[in-house]
This record gives sequence, structure tokens and C-alpha cells, in this order.
Amino acid sequence: MSKIIKNLLFVAALVIIGGFIYLKLSAANEGDPAPEINAVLADGTPFKLSDLQGDYVLLDFWGSWCGPCRAKSPKLIALHEKYKPKLKIVSVALEKDAKAAEIAAKRDGFTWKYRIVEESSFVMMSPTAQDYGVTEIPTMFLISPEGVLLGEKSIEEVEEIMSKV
Repeated sequence: MSKIIKNLLFVAALVIIGGFIYLKLSAANEGDPAPEINAVLADGTPFKLSDLQGDYVLLDFWGSWCGPCRAKSPKLIALHEKYKPKLKIVSVALEKDAKAAEIAAKRDGFTWKYRIVEESSFVMMSPTAQDYGVTEIPTMFLISPEGVLLGEKSIEEVEEIMSKV
């Protein structure tokens, strides 16, 4: 491999690593107010995250093309069914094709209404993912009824927290 190609690959790797570091450093942290989300739901309804204050919110970043995201769907659905009076799930699909997310959501059995699709060819290019420092999916965040970011959580961690509420 020529020296020029090696140097170009090295610079590209530095840019990518720098991008990941920047996203993590500029994103909201645990204990911060959750960044506002202004979007249109999959059904066409306007949505503001702050309208859900008063309830716990599980912010779920996923994609129809993401195997691990789809594999966790049954547990996510069970969590929703168990805690839906006090836990709202907001799914943010990061997609190249918006229709694919709705097809997958229906196929997987999502029943919650808060489903957002952000068309993005790369996870880090989604504005909402950037606000939350998402660099890979699946990623989930729990938000308190007061609108405070409780951090990145697994389904099991959310279950443990919600069982005490």
C-alpha cells in the first residue's frame, strides 16, 4: 500500500474518532435537562418531548435494519404493556427509508403512538441522535417525569427503576 493511501486512511480514522469524541462531549449528560425533541410522529401528529413531562419517558433509538434493535422488540413491548400508564416510549428510528421503520414497527407489534422517523444515512447525522450523543443503535435513555436525563439504560435497568415507582 502506498504511503499516500496509508496517510489518507490515518487522517480519515482521526476524523471519525474525533467526530465520536465531539458527539459524546457535546451531548447531554446524566442529570442534565433532556434535550427537547420537536418532530412529527409517524402518523403526522406534531410532537414535543416536553409535552410528556409528568411521566417517565424511554427514548429508544433504533432502526428497521438493525438486528439487535429488532431482537429487543418483544422485551420493549412487554415493558410498555406493564408500565404504560406511567412510562411513555418514544421510538426514534434512524432510517434511509422512512417507510421501512413503520413496516418494521407494525411487524414487531409496536403499539405506542410516539414513533419518530429521522431519515439519515448515518446514525451520527441525525440531529436528535447528536443531541443525545448516540453513536450506535440500539441505544435507550430514560427521562424522569421532571424532564431530567437519567442516562443510558438497558431494558432490565428500566424495569428495575419502574418497579420501584
